[in-house]
This record gives sequence, C-alpha cells and structure tokens, in this order.
Amino acid sequence: MAARTPASRARFARLGLSSRAPLDRTTHAMLLRQLYLALFERRRFGEARAIAVQAIELGVLADVLHQDAARASLAGGDLEGAVTHLRAAARRGPASRRPFHQWTLGSTLFLAARYGEAVAALTRAARWGTTEKPLYRAHLALAKIAGGEEVEDLPATLHDLAEAPCGQGYGRFVLGQLSYAAGERAAARRYLEAFVKRTSAGRSTLGIALEGEMRMARATLAKMTSN
Repeated sequence: MAARTPASRARFARLGLSSRAPLDRTTHAMLLRQLYLALFERRRFGEARAIAVQAIELGVLADVLHQDAARASLAGGDLEGAVTHLRAAARRGPASRRPFHQWTLGSTLFLAARYGEAVAALTRAARWGTTEKPLYRAHLALAKIAGGEEVEDLPATLHDLAEAPCGQGYGRFVLGQLSYAAGERAAARRYLEAFVKRTSAGRSTLGIALEGEMRMARATLAKMTSN
C-alpha cells in the first residue's frame, strides 16, 4: 500500500499472493485490490477488471470491489459493464455506503446523457445520503436540468453545496456545471478551473477515473471562452 510506483505495487502484491502461507480472505482480497490498482494506473483496464472480479468472488468488501470493476469497465469503454457493477455495488453494500453507490451510478449515467436513469439513481442517493447530501441534491438538480426538467430552489441548492465540505473536490465540478446552467458564468468558471487544476495535479488513478468529468468541464470552459 505504501508502494511509490505501479510497478512496485504490482510486484509486492504478487509476492504476497504467491506466499506459501495460507491467506485469509480479507488479506487475499486486499492484495488483489493492490494489484488491481497497479494495473489500473498502467491503463491495463481489461486485466484490472478481471482482477477486481476475482476479488469479488472472495465475498469481502464486495461492494467496494464492484466499484473497482465498474471503474475499470468504464475506463475501458464498457459502459453497460460499469452500470451492471455499480448496480451490484448498491445492492450488496451496507446501508451506510448505498447512497455513495447510487450517486456513482447516477453520475455515470449523467455523463452518458441517460438523464432519466441518472435522475432515478441520484434521487435515491439524495434521499438516503447524510453528510454528502448537498452534493447528491446538487447533482440531482444538474441531471434534471440536463433532462429538461424544472428545478425549484436552485440558488439554495448551489449555496448549500458551496458551504458544505463535500463542495470541495468533486463538488467543484457539480458547482461549476450547475452554476453554468443557472447563468452564473463567473462562478462557473471559478469552480470548473479549480476542479480541472486539482484533478490534473492529483493521483493518476483519480485522473483516469474522472476523465469524463474533465472532458465535460473543459468543454464548458471552452464554451464560455468562445462566447
């Protein structure tokens, strides 16, 4: 877990997996997950997904591993495979993690312009969410607007997310897109530029996972520049 490069992470994971000593299921799953991360960072998405599926079969943290498999599927261009894994994560996860899984499903469907399905998933996330509720509610509003629906109390939704801790990081993407939809271009530019800068400087795995959001953020910034 402390490995500094994908190659060393993979090497240590394989050493652990090849140990002659018996491995308990949790340790086995965690070693497989480290191998998955190494493959994902090296953009070997098909192999990464296969390792995640192998780890799922151990029955430990299955919902988290379904998320991993979904991430590799999506990065490899398999949207339907990603959606299937995300729905499995939402079914198999504990109640405390289900809102996150529904949000991830909703955000994936939103980027795919499947707005009706995105609204359904994000509605569930917003209903069950706790500390991340402002993010889920704002993302739900964004999906509704994209699908041609009316959204009430949009200024309050923007304010709540901007003031919440979850308005940092990924929240900047949602704030930027939602501000643009609300006609607040100065705020949209500020949020989206912050999101792009932070994501570009972050871990490579994060950059790969957020490639869809980065494309959308840059496209929105380009539209504001050209107009």
